[in-house]
Amino acid sequence: MDDIDSMFTDLLGEMDLLTQSLGYEMEPSEMSSSSQREKNFSIGFTDLNESLNELEDHDLDALMADLGSDLSETEEKLNATETGHVHTQQHKSGYSTQQQNVRAPVSLSQMSSLASSSSSLPPEPPKPLPPLVVKVMMSDGSSKTLMVDERQTVRDVLDNLFEKTHCDFSMDWSLCETNPELQTERGFEDHEYLVEPLSAWTRDSKNQIIFLLRPNKYLFFKDPQIFYLWKKDQKSIHEIKERHKELLLKENFDGPSLIVPDLEGLLYLREDGKKSWKRRYFLLRASGIYYVPKGKTKTSRDLACFIQLDKVNIYTTTDYKQKYKAPSDFCFILKHPQIQKESQYIRFLCCDDEHTLSLWVNSIRVAKYGATLYKNYQMAVRRASTISSTLHLTSLPASSPSTPTVQSKWTLPSGGPP
Repeated sequence: MDDIDSMFTDLLGEMDLLTQSLGYEMEPSEMSSSSQREKNFSIGFTDLNESLNELEDHDLDALMADLGSDLSETEEKLNATETGHVHTQQHKSGYSTQQQNVRAPVSLSQMSSLASSSSSLPPEPPKPLPPLVVKVMMSDGSSKTLMVDERQTVRDVLDNLFEKTHCDFSMDWSLCETNPELQTERGFEDHEYLVEPLSAWTRDSKNQIIFLLRPNKYLFFKDPQIFYLWKKDQKSIHEIKERHKELLLKENFDGPSLIVPDLEGLLYLREDGKKSWKRRYFLLRASGIYYVPKGKTKTSRDLACFIQLDKVNIYTTTDYKQKYKAPSDFCFILKHPQIQKESQYIRFLCCDDEHTLSLWVNSIRVAKYGATLYKNYQMAVRRASTISSTLHLTSLPASSPSTPTVQSKWTLPSGGPP
């Protein structure tokens, strides 16, 4: 019996020595702390599941996406520093340990805070559009090739073309986009960045850019009475004096808010999915185009919104009388610039005559672009005036007033004139 006790005592001593030689001993506080962490993690995860069950699906998706992003970022940081930490631990203790990184439980309030902080971050800036090699067709059938980047406006490109073509610097020169498939044309506004509308063209597009004179480009500001006094007699409109035109522009563009012409009248509308055209009474307002529903009046409460102008451009058309059986050839369409082929989202309108078409097209441009269009006109006037003055000065013969002019005398040879 004594031998057994002594053997057991020796065995315990050897085990104690072995434990000490390993240099690892878990303190009671560490054991309780580890147990407590496991307990907290288990409880936190249970509570989290119960809380998540009360969330709506889209909230849960957003939160999980934020957590996943945060976890990935933490893992990347840990992977980058893991080698250095393990090496340091080996150097200190003389042995390697396998470290396990357990993510602490996240409460519902913390998750909400994480989601809100993520949603409050500023959006990423849009990627810059690459420069484009643009082929511009001339009115005589020739072409010019230009490199255009996203910073260049239509005004910049026009100035570049003036230098290349040596044409006059009239404010009526325009860059126009033609779409053969839709049989449409639109003059780009001077303030537009040319790369943006061109980036909407499809790879197999047959669209073209044409450099040509368009006398109606700034007709609205040359003769504002046509649009603001359209209800009056046409003869009296054309006899208005220049100072009255200036007063009209000042009254409608220099006030606290821009005033859009109160244009209204009957237009033909091509109904969706149908080949027929029906007449409706339309009204132009600053916020868009409205129409009077059947059986209603022109009062504001009865008007129905036909289209808002902020997301669409206006295009004139060619030969729609044949293409779509339109009542006349004086048609225009309203569509988003991304739409390059026939679509149910294109709005077709037709006028009785060319004068009515000009009224609607130019007034819609003013309703869409507002004071920006007026600034384009003013800049074009100044540009044309400055360049004309410069050309006039450079074309004058050079002479010095302090130096008298010497008159040469020519003597004919005796044989008479050659």
